[in-house]
Amino acid sequence: MNFSPIRHKAWSLPNPPRKILVMRYQALGDLMIILPYLQSLKVQLPHTQFHLLTRTEVALIPENLLLFDKVISIGGGRNAKLQFVIGLLLLPRLWWQGYKVVADLQNHRISKIMRKLLFPVAWCEFDRSSKNYAGERTRATLETLGLGKVEIFPSLNFRRAIRTDELLRRNGYEQGKNLVVINPAGAFVSRQWPIENYIAFCRLWQEKYTSTQFVILGLKSIRSKAVELKNAVVANLIDLTEQTSTLEAFAIVAHASLVLTEDSGLMHMAWVQGRPTLALFGSSPSYWSSPLGAWSRCLNSSDLPCGDCFSDSCRFGDVHCLTRYSPTQVFHEAELLLSTVSETNRTVS
Repeated sequence: MNFSPIRHKAWSLPNPPRKILVMRYQALGDLMIILPYLQSLKVQLPHTQFHLLTRTEVALIPENLLLFDKVISIGGGRNAKLQFVIGLLLLPRLWWQGYKVVADLQNHRISKIMRKLLFPVAWCEFDRSSKNYAGERTRATLETLGLGKVEIFPSLNFRRAIRTDELLRRNGYEQGKNLVVINPAGAFVSRQWPIENYIAFCRLWQEKYTSTQFVILGLKSIRSKAVELKNAVVANLIDLTEQTSTLEAFAIVAHASLVLTEDSGLMHMAWVQGRPTLALFGSSPSYWSSPLGAWSRCLNSSDLPCGDCFSDSCRFGDVHCLTRYSPTQVFHEAELLLSTVSETNRTVS
């Protein structure tokens, strides 16, 4: 791995800080990544309050996690000027909180200015430049604060129970069935496994694991794929596209026995909660975005000369980095992942 120096000032006072302000503005997947690492630090600092400054559009999940004592949201969408103005208007409220530690896990122009104007005793800025996994960069950045060793801690507790049972039942869920989340949600063609491969995978899976039901979650952009899957696997697919909030999707994924996914926010929702996650990466840079933990596996393009290209379209026109993985191969990789997870759980217990 290629490590870059992380700008920081470590905590040097004898007692732990009373409050820590974490800044992470965007996007949803990036916000998800920081959660298990902050949870690791929170466990070690039980009397320290963790506050989060983030965008309104992605605040729903953190607002409902016990990890954060306060979530302060900034409107303005992705308009940097509006974000900056709203941030400045929030300064008196932030000064009143008296933050002595600021973890800038965004590290862009606005967050830098906000951090400096808060005059913290200790601070750190996210490593944005090195070619390391986003999770590893988050871990390394937080450790520079000198407040403890940071690891992945995927036990995230909700502030209140998120009721998704009725939603699932209404859409065909049968009590006692295992849920396998199918997520064909890559943003570009160069990050998408063919839908016919997902159909073939589902048929292989349900033939061997008869007590399985598949779930597809997401936005309007994958609606047509959901229809194709529904027509192919009929009653075994629960189609929840356009029917859940991000919080409900987060809660449903928490109960999945397996998540087969392309690079997306939902992928990060899965692995940060310790769910078995098999990720299919095409042009996505695996050295940045791969899910981590023994419960995750990523089939990526890093072994190819053109791999990790980060391009919207395939220069060769065939997205070979993804299409080379057959449904049978992915099926066996999923079984291997679940076997590894099961063995790890037995060893731990």
